[in-house]
Amino acid sequence: MKTFEEIKEYYFKFPDRSNFIPIFDEEGKNITLYYCDDDGYRKAFLFANTLDLNADFQETDQSFILEKLEDTFEESSAEFEDGEEDFEDVSDILSASYEDAPVIKLVNQIIISAVKAGASDIHFETRANSFLARFRIDGKLRTFKRYPKSLHEAVVARIKVMAMLDVAEGRRPQDGRINVKVGNRNIDMRVSVIPSIYGEKVVLRILEKSRNLLSLDAVGMSEEWVKRFEEHINKPNGIILVTGPTGSGKTTTLYAALLAMNRQERNILTIEDPVEYDVDGITQVQVNNTVGLDFASAIRSFLRQDPDVILVGEIRDDETAKTAVQASLTGHLVLSTLHTNDAPSAVARLIEMDIEPFLISSSLSLVAAQRLVRKNCPHCSETVKVGDDLGLILKKEGIELSEYKKGMGCQECFDTGYKGRLAIFEFLEINDSIRKLINRQSAAYDIREAAKKSGFKPMFYSGMDLVREGITTPEEILATTRIE
Repeated sequence: MKTFEEIKEYYFKFPDRSNFIPIFDEEGKNITLYYCDDDGYRKAFLFANTLDLNADFQETDQSFILEKLEDTFEESSAEFEDGEEDFEDVSDILSASYEDAPVIKLVNQIIISAVKAGASDIHFETRANSFLARFRIDGKLRTFKRYPKSLHEAVVARIKVMAMLDVAEGRRPQDGRINVKVGNRNIDMRVSVIPSIYGEKVVLRILEKSRNLLSLDAVGMSEEWVKRFEEHINKPNGIILVTGPTGSGKTTTLYAALLAMNRQERNILTIEDPVEYDVDGITQVQVNNTVGLDFASAIRSFLRQDPDVILVGEIRDDETAKTAVQASLTGHLVLSTLHTNDAPSAVARLIEMDIEPFLISSSLSLVAAQRLVRKNCPHCSETVKVGDDLGLILKKEGIELSEYKKGMGCQECFDTGYKGRLAIFEFLEINDSIRKLINRQSAAYDIREAAKKSGFKPMFYSGMDLVREGITTPEEILATTRIE
């Protein structure tokens, strides 16, 4: 009987292993060859005969095979934990295969581990004496593993090859894109490479195109605000803006809005950089600066496509802002994002982009500002008392709180006490009083104070509602939002 290592070594020689896989039983004595189609059965039959295996054959779904294949990759990661000497011979990965370039397995294993952990970014960083892979999970960076520094150049070169970047260029920043399949999940990764004093640093932003989109209530909106938000997105024209810093979930909220609007009688077009999710029934266009396809030019072209709804990935310059406003004034509903700290500041930002105040007041319908806060881990949450210092801060804001739920840290949440994230919002509805202030070019503070009289609720207080419900902690809300 062949050993597991011998069987795995021969299995990895197959270029395409997505339709068959050998699995040992718990005792490691018997082996079953799983396959999902005729081609997979032929490979499994050849596999068994070549190695002279007395194996059982079992037909199954491809998803089962792909899931087991991910586990097989993870098991192979042990090759990279034994020390630096294992990699002294790895110098050229450009023409390497799984058989003779373990660095390829290493990069794949890191990517697979990041996707399975729900990471949004992978950081490959060099230090004076080591090479690190770090994952951003739930908005926080944590070190996945440390490797010998001698691996750095080979790993960076492998990523550059995958992203079709210049492997020989190490003095200037480079940007690229990688499309891979992890199990049955399609992953698009944006690649950024910059030089540093210890060597090049690489960051991969993970975008899962096949990921299931969330509904408006699932992203964090209350039942009341789902109804009011739907009233705005069902208007025939106007501008709806979602504001917040990078990584605050703005795009996810806009896609949730599109999902709520996506009906057969509506023509919805989007211009994005990049297209992050595939949505059936919507025409999605990706920015291509090489051919002059930017946000502004795409909006002008969209207007000749008889649109009902236009989504603009981001309003980042004067031309895009003016074109979006004109599109809304000519009878179209425009959704977009803007980088401001809160909802009232969006008006001032548009004025800075040389948009006439009367055009803003006429076209703007709703501004939603948001942040992502980490949720308490359901496996280790306990009720704790509010400390004196925290209680004093909350009392200054008129909040009485004696106890709250807090994750204490466990294996499920990597000892952080948090697992998953949820958006908190503040919504600025543009009514007549707000329009008058916009026309007078009033400051964001005046707009905020006027909005409070109409029910405007700052993000901090929306977050504290989640604290009372046991969903998150006051520390997380204070760290994420600012108190006025």
